[in-house]
Amino acid sequence: QVQLVESGGGLVQAGGSLRLSCSASGRAASGRTPSRSAMGWFRQTPGKERQFVATIGWNSGVRYYSDSVKGRFNISRDNAKNTVYLQMSSLKPEDTGVYYCAAANFGVPQVSTDYTYWGQGTQVSVSS
Repeated sequence: QVQLVESGGGLVQAGGSLRLSCSASGRAASGRTPSRSAMGWFRQTPGKERQFVATIGWNSGVRYYSDSVKGRFNISRDNAKNTVYLQMSSLKPEDTGVYYCAAANFGVPQVSTDYTYWGQGTQVSVSS
């Protein structure tokens, strides 16, 4: 089993920055390790579905962002540390939500249903 643990959330004023981290461990049933998996970030607010934020391929060669965060957020990874990061800048109140890290078994997907393993989430609150 793959375990994912997010950290770095908190309360920040609009225009501020935060860096989220996702520490991965374990191995998927297929044998694939998180360092060989695409990793994504999603966010969710009460009453709404989980929303795609960003994803990165296992070798950092491919990165995708949602239109709402493009140019403000940067996803990166350090496979030696089994950690994925989400650097968030110019934060807006609409960025508020619980941010989840996820690992995919195939491809570099942008939909939550294509991710197999999920962390417990970290709360990000942006005040106006």
